[in-house]
Amino acid sequence: MIARLLLAAALAFPVMATAGVRACLVVGVSDGDTITARCGTAGSYEQVKVRFNGIDAPEKRQPFGERAKQAMSDLAYMKRVELDCRKVDRYGRSVCRVHVAPASAPRGPATLDAGLAMITLGLAWWYRDYAREQTAQERGQYEFAEQEARAKRVGLWSDKQAVAPWGWRKIQHSAKDRLHP
Repeated sequence: MIARLLLAAALAFPVMATAGVRACLVVGVSDGDTITARCGTAGSYEQVKVRFNGIDAPEKRQPFGERAKQAMSDLAYMKRVELDCRKVDRYGRSVCRVHVAPASAPRGPATLDAGLAMITLGLAWWYRDYAREQTAQERGQYEFAEQEARAKRVGLWSDKQAVAPWGWRKIQHSAKDRLHP
């Protein structure tokens, strides 16, 4: 009996894992790691605020922040994407892997991992604090992409003193607290 249940669960898992993938249109780019997507069909669209899983891009007021936002716009704005959402964060954003058709085949399938592309361009960090939410394959790809971007000094890695967004936010909050105790 238990063996049958385990077999049934194993066979059902791939179906459940892909059940969350949604085809959407990107209608807004907030910054290098947050987009707004329109999902569903005409007459019953749902607008979804999406935080990319596994990356943290510079804040807009941080060095490379505007470049990161522009790169995300180039990758995804007004393009069809596939969202594989895994959770909702404390700000109510869906945390998702986002795939888009590559520029070399804009009418083709959404095979390009946009988060991984941002790391490869040197415009986002691999967000190690959330690595446990990624598969082993994703962790390997993201870590490798960041190492390569660093070694090539592309994007934000051209700045020898680049500050990760989580560190920059902490500095900003500390400065705000000192001004308004």
